[in-house]
Amino acid sequence: MYHEILLALSGNTGGIFRDKGDGIKVIADLPFINPSEISILNELGKLGTYYKHFQQFITKYSNALSVHHRTLKSEEDLHGLYLKAACHGIDIVLQDYRQSLLSLEKDFIQDPYLPVSHLLCTLKEYELLFPELSAVTEQIKSHKAHGCYILDIVQKRSICGLPVVKQAFKRILHVCHNVFYKQLCAWLLHGTLVDSYNEFIIQKIDENSQTLTVSKTEQEEDDLGIMGITGRQMQKAMTISTPKYVQPKEHLYGIQANLLPAYIPIRVASKILFVGESVQMFENEKQNSKNIVSDPILRSRVEEFTKDLHELSKQEEFNLMAFDKIIDKIRTFVAERLWLLIVEESDLRNQLKIIKDFFLLGRGELYLAFIDQAQHLLSGPATSTTQHDINMAFQQAARNVLLQNESLLQKFQLTITRKSGSGPTGSAVETGWNCLGLQHTIHWPLHIFFTSAMLEKYNRIFKFLLAIKRAQLDIQSCWTIQMIHKQKPSHQEEMAKWQLRTHMGFLVDNLQYYLQVDVIESQYGILLDKINSTRDFEAVKVAHENFLSALLAQSFVHMKSVSHCLREILDLCTAYSRLMTTSDIQLLPQQLQQLTDIAQKFQRQFNLLFKILSSVKHHNASPYLAQLLLRLDYNKYFTSTGGQIGI
Repeated sequence: MYHEILLALSGNTGGIFRDKGDGIKVIADLPFINPSEISILNELGKLGTYYKHFQQFITKYSNALSVHHRTLKSEEDLHGLYLKAACHGIDIVLQDYRQSLLSLEKDFIQDPYLPVSHLLCTLKEYELLFPELSAVTEQIKSHKAHGCYILDIVQKRSICGLPVVKQAFKRILHVCHNVFYKQLCAWLLHGTLVDSYNEFIIQKIDENSQTLTVSKTEQEEDDLGIMGITGRQMQKAMTISTPKYVQPKEHLYGIQANLLPAYIPIRVASKILFVGESVQMFENEKQNSKNIVSDPILRSRVEEFTKDLHELSKQEEFNLMAFDKIIDKIRTFVAERLWLLIVEESDLRNQLKIIKDFFLLGRGELYLAFIDQAQHLLSGPATSTTQHDINMAFQQAARNVLLQNESLLQKFQLTITRKSGSGPTGSAVETGWNCLGLQHTIHWPLHIFFTSAMLEKYNRIFKFLLAIKRAQLDIQSCWTIQMIHKQKPSHQEEMAKWQLRTHMGFLVDNLQYYLQVDVIESQYGILLDKINSTRDFEAVKVAHENFLSALLAQSFVHMKSVSHCLREILDLCTAYSRLMTTSDIQLLPQQLQQLTDIAQKFQRQFNLLFKILSSVKHHNASPYLAQLLLRLDYNKYFTSTGGQIGI
């Protein structure tokens, strides 16, 4: 009988135990079994049932998954290295149970008169462990748990007040963490994503669907490859399909939120993402440049960091503080190395000055010459040859202002981008000025700092600043006409005409001064101070992002009400200049009516702008708007007139 019980505890039925689908139980009405022992035997049968289910789970999900086998499985089947590791961990825990059964068998051989309660007492701890372990396996199956999500399930179960349960799940988690640390080491130190089954917390972003998919190495690893990855395998870097000197996507990889264990904070995962992307970018892209040193970004410290991660993986219990410390140690080194590469070796300060000169109109004389050269090309609708012609005009303007750096000019190209709805079928025909943009080619490794999204933001600011510069030149050209005819105007209309020019010039000049001095120069100085005060690449990148955000905010590009109002005013300045330059000294009645309409619209838009600036100032919501208001209303004249410009 004792052997029948041990057989049942091993998950098998025999002469007195049966499994009819509701678990292993004693056959009812057996004459040689005391009724008082039936409940005890059924309790032991529950342990056998649990053990049987565990064995079935291990047998089903611990099989090796080759590449060919994986293609035959449906997407809903559970698979992956973390699941294999979990099965291995459960099997390790069950080894103690099997050893207990072996000890019990020896006890019964030595003393055949031991009571059944001896078995129950010896296996008492498994009555606490097996239900929890069964709950984990059921949760894995019901949730279709995959990859690092399994770590989260096991870790939550390890938070328990029962020592036997807590210790068992820690052992399982430790086995699963071996896979995690192997993948982590490959990603952090070599930029290689060794993840054939889409299980790691970092995954590649699909370019088309924008969903996270795993990247493939040159040769996919088999199941045991990740368990015993070699240094050569870890050094295999990902191949990014980015041509030489072409601006790549800003983020090739991302954090897979549904796989991120709850005990790893998002800030730590972000560090892991940053380090791996940086190492991978450096190792792969440096092959496309002839002027980059051949040393890896981590240099001789790979061995040190590998040892740190190995020591951490040997700890039985996951220590978040130690884990975060090592990750931060690697991140700090990589950030400083990137700082040296970007700021010092690639001369970031000079690149920022170039960006400022071209996108932010720091070289004002260049754009004065260009506007003069391209006026006849962009006054009307753009044609198929306009882009080529304006780039030739841009290069001629550069030569006129003695800008002889041809290699620098080759990195900038003016573009013509027609908006949807414009042209013959649109509601209005746009001039070439409205379609004009600036494109800049960034070479490695500065492309990780000046991303395509940032260059697009610079382009938006450039368009706005260029529109202001054009309006300023238009108004100044009208001043030239006024000075040619200095005689005192004999008609009220003549006086109003030149007063309108004065008011327009006052507004545009103060707006230009505000943007160039109060916004661009001020924020540019803050950015340089931050670059000079840190050796952390991420800190510099954040400072640059803040710089760009400040420019967009303080130049009103994102504030629709102010931006629309200013653009209306700039268009009115252009319309006024066109009217003055195409008319005689004495305006015709039709031209005089046009002038009156322009004056009324300008007064209305200026009054609206003043009210917007004043209302925001009172609420202390936007101090930079108050700064512009101070430029326009420094003596409180417009405050006293209620925003009337005095026309």
